[in-house]
Amino acid sequence: MSDRILRVEGDINLTEARQEWMGTLGGGTIEELNADSSSFIHQALSSPCLDVLESCSGSYLVTTSGKKILDFHGNNLHQIGYGNPKVIEAVSHMMRQLPFSPRRYTNKVAIELARQLTSKVPGLSRVLFAPGGSEANSMALKLVRIATGKFKVVSMWGAFHGAGLDTISVGGEAPFRKNIGPLMTGVQHVPQPESYRQLWKDDPDQDVYVALIRQVFENEGDVGALIAETVRNTDVQPPAKKFWQKIRALCDEFNVALILDEIPIALGRTGKFFAFEHYGITPDIVTIGKALGGGVIPMAAILTNEKFNMAAEHSVGHFTHEKTPLGCAAGLAVLKVIEEENLLERAQELGSLVQARLLEMKGKYEIIGDIRGIGLLWGVDLVTDRNSKTRAFLEAEQVMYDCLQNGLSFKVSQGNVINLCPPLTISVEDLNRALDILEGALIKISTK
Repeated sequence: MSDRILRVEGDINLTEARQEWMGTLGGGTIEELNADSSSFIHQALSSPCLDVLESCSGSYLVTTSGKKILDFHGNNLHQIGYGNPKVIEAVSHMMRQLPFSPRRYTNKVAIELARQLTSKVPGLSRVLFAPGGSEANSMALKLVRIATGKFKVVSMWGAFHGAGLDTISVGGEAPFRKNIGPLMTGVQHVPQPESYRQLWKDDPDQDVYVALIRQVFENEGDVGALIAETVRNTDVQPPAKKFWQKIRALCDEFNVALILDEIPIALGRTGKFFAFEHYGITPDIVTIGKALGGGVIPMAAILTNEKFNMAAEHSVGHFTHEKTPLGCAAGLAVLKVIEEENLLERAQELGSLVQARLLEMKGKYEIIGDIRGIGLLWGVDLVTDRNSKTRAFLEAEQVMYDCLQNGLSFKVSQGNVINLCPPLTISVEDLNRALDILEGALIKISTK
């Protein structure tokens, strides 16, 4: 399998570096990992596992061998940290009171979570809950078909919108699509906006890319939806300031529903509750998840407007755990923590700290080709040559494993992008400690 196919969403699990890492683990850990390997179906991006966890709390993971690791990965769900006491208390209380709500009934906690979510942005007044983000995106795609009568979708190569058959159809990552067979019809993929990054110096508003989308809308003629990540999460690609305003206007012109996938980045990750708030627009549908369950319960949702409240004759979601009291209790606790602890402002403040440290590192180490970020979501491009911008695949793995050995976990995306995604509740001390660990690894790789 080629580097181009392998190096996408996350770490590469079958390299020599992974084998070397396995050799550093204790015998008991190896036994558990072997048991895992013999029990579960192997799949890309997941097998073999890195280590065996015993517990997690706040910003930390603790392994069965006693290693304590600052987690800057967290599958993008630990905005308020692991095991947040308010989430645990809310879910525990609900487990005793109303552990399940059959779909024929509603419950007060579900109604309250819906009320609070739909109060965040004017116009997004309707909600549906789902067990996970993939299902939320699936519901969004179906809702657009029902409301518009159009089934064609424009999406982006390299995007991730879930692992279901419909969501890998609109997604664009090879490990999810490879050899699967016929996917959902009517999907037109376009390159990611960053494919045009070399033009941005002379095209600050990304007009070239907007013109590309216009061309697709015109040629297809009956596009129902454009689905995209507001800010590309895996390798951290914040669009130009006016980009989404131009795309919003374009969707309005062609009567195309704009679906923004904020499953990994909503709920404060970017310094705003929703990332689209940075761009002064409102999508027709936004999908959220991951952090909504507080790192305890799988929980996701779609938010939309009255125009799309047209599914009375259809079962769009119809999930067994549709209005799960446990997930809704977790969601309400998450919203409470975000508000009471001023986590939106904190993400902005700590993001400035991260930016300053990373800029300082970039000035010292030629291996850093670029840094990009917003709030507490940052990407560090490692390159073998700044002029050619050749991606430093081997070096990125060496940095990752060195950091793991010293107590810092993060994801490497596209083979060379260090993705830094700490909890919004992280202490300044722990944040600086993590950046010190990263810099220590960069020093080692830069002096080899």
